Amino acid sequence: MSDSGNLIAAATVMIVRDTDNGPEVFMVVRHHEIDFASGALVFPGGKVDAGDYASDLRDHCSGTDGLSDHEIAMRIASIRESFEECGILLAREKGQDSFISAARLAELEDWRSRFNKGEADMLSFAQQEGLDFAVDALGYFARWITPEMMKKRFDTYFYIVRAPEDHIGLHDGSESVDSVWITPQQAMDEADAGTRTVIFPTRMNLQKLAERKDVDEALAKCGDVVTVQPFIEVDGDKRYLRIQADAGYGDPREDITRGL
Repeated sequence: MSDSGNLIAAATVMIVRDTDNGPEVFMVVRHHEIDFASGALVFPGGKVDAGDYASDLRDHCSGTDGLSDHEIAMRIASIRESFEECGILLAREKGQDSFISAARLAELEDWRSRFNKGEADMLSFAQQEGLDFAVDALGYFARWITPEMMKKRFDTYFYIVRAPEDHIGLHDGSESVDSVWITPQQAMDEADAGTRTVIFPTRMNLQKLAERKDVDEALAKCGDVVTVQPFIEVDGDKRYLRIQADAGYGDPREDITRGL
């Protein structure tokens, strides 16, 4: 792996729910002016903020035993991003077992605006509103590092969580311009048909999610994550994006010849 000092820490969250057609995942369409994955259908997520590393946040999280400060920060970032981008808040009232209600979520809407303007941080949010962030509800699903040939490179942690039952989910209108609950197979089919843009890491994790019959199975099969760093394979006049064989995604070969 490359020197992590050159990488931008990022986190994303796959918010899933059960349906008669199998798990659906909440996805957003990135604004075309965003500098990474513009116009693409993605899971809510983004760069880790300095405030996500605040040491006192450990006292405002559920289930931190065994988690390093870095792991907590990554989970906090995914919770913050899901709130910012789609209005779903993976948090509980202090001392409670259930996610906050839709009514309570509505009372916190002003914080979403403040986060999007860079005027708030997760520690002040927790302290002022009496919240515990549900880091224990997040399953560690994947970790992907941007290939070395890219100018901007990310070290992205993928988490998965069961959606709070009464949190609707809605894109923020700035970083993301559309949103949808969609089955992984439908997202991949629409990408194949050219009606959606889905980047390679997103597709690979959609594919893995599509292999799970329900949310329980998807959460149960988390852990033992192999860090993925795609690489280029040259075959004649073709260029393919590849990943290591032990990463749990089969043996994909994505033709990127036209993109070079």
